[in-house]
Amino acid sequence: MTGTAKKTQIVVVGGGAGGLELVKKLGARFGRDDFDIILIERNRTHIWKPLLHEVAAGSLDANLDEVGYRSHGYRWGYRYFLGAMETIDRDNKQVIIAPLYDDDGTEIIGRHRIRYDYLILAVGAISNDFNTPGVREHCIFLDTRIQADKFRQKLLNHCLRVSRTMSENPSADTYVDVVIVGGGATGVELAAELYNAAAALSHYGLEVFDEERLRVTLLEAGPRILPALPEKLADAARDELLDLGVRVLTGKKVSEITSDNVLTSDGESISANLKVWAAGVKGAGFLDGIGGLETNSQNQLTVKPTLQTTRDDRIFALGDCCSCLLPGEDHPVPPRAQAAHQMASTVFTNIRHLIANEPCENFVYKDYGSLVSLSRFSTVGSLMGNLIGGRMAVEGRLARFVYISLYRMHLIAIHGWLSGMTQILLSRMNQAIRPKLKLH
Repeated sequence: MTGTAKKTQIVVVGGGAGGLELVKKLGARFGRDDFDIILIERNRTHIWKPLLHEVAAGSLDANLDEVGYRSHGYRWGYRYFLGAMETIDRDNKQVIIAPLYDDDGTEIIGRHRIRYDYLILAVGAISNDFNTPGVREHCIFLDTRIQADKFRQKLLNHCLRVSRTMSENPSADTYVDVVIVGGGATGVELAAELYNAAAALSHYGLEVFDEERLRVTLLEAGPRILPALPEKLADAARDELLDLGVRVLTGKKVSEITSDNVLTSDGESISANLKVWAAGVKGAGFLDGIGGLETNSQNQLTVKPTLQTTRDDRIFALGDCCSCLLPGEDHPVPPRAQAAHQMASTVFTNIRHLIANEPCENFVYKDYGSLVSLSRFSTVGSLMGNLIGGRMAVEGRLARFVYISLYRMHLIAIHGWLSGMTQILLSRMNQAIRPKLKLH
């Protein structure tokens, strides 16, 4: 039971970049009088997913950058429900929400249903382990804030162990070994960010620890890292990582993960205290055939060019959880933050069209390029679009400025111009007065 039946209920499941921007737009447009805008999200706060590698390394304090859904909903006219979707009852137009439990196992809220007139699924994606033995048991993923916090705490514990050993025996041959599987943006950015964090630890109580005691190995099954970037830029990023001390291995397929090692298909065994899996994404398991909707082999919801699901025009999907093949294209829209941002705008427009009994518009994806941040050391990428007359490779300060601008645009999209600019100003002030690492 939610809201008044006579109101039109628009339910959004998932408060990531696309979902949060969408409920903000819907709440601001329709208000609370005749419409009930509802966000269902399993977390209490939002953090921009491309920042999770910085949270993991301790370079970013997520407590300062997170957005509380309750306060944001009050500001923009939508209601927030804490919970995880189990399935969809399409016959009765209801979303079924799983029971909510306290830390001690006490049930807080039982399984319940939320009615919808229009439903938008924006639940994102999870890491794809490709059924590799040992990954789920021994690797850390960076899909959520909780996972990033877990990695940071384990990293600090290992650094503390090495620092203590070095204090007792300065000649000890001891290191923190981190293996990152996946040479895409997440893996590359995390590898660089770890060296930035390690270099700063000596200022925060670990006097005998520095980046020389950190050994990072980056494994990529393909022929090169960063396949989404032009080869020249990927090579530049590789050179930067090698200069930092990262061991970059391409053409290395992982065959198994154990508690202490990463095994490759060619027989190599790489010792690892920490193992991070960043080798691709897929839809969450509960999406497979949910509500009788069409899904692909990666558990992604198949959608029309209008972003409506193929079997129900009142259910939309956007972002990484959907597979959208646009007319004339050979491949679906790639799972990127910029795609989720653009899809949110199209879904908002098409919801308005449906309410007005007008035909929906096709989604048009504009690829503005890819950028990869190598922490404070460098940024590389390619920009695309009419503003620069095609495609342009960028490195250095220009690339870093554009990379930072992407997050600022996200803040403005979810907070509005005034609040967004205030958030940006506060972030700059925090960088000046707060510690450079989060150590708790």
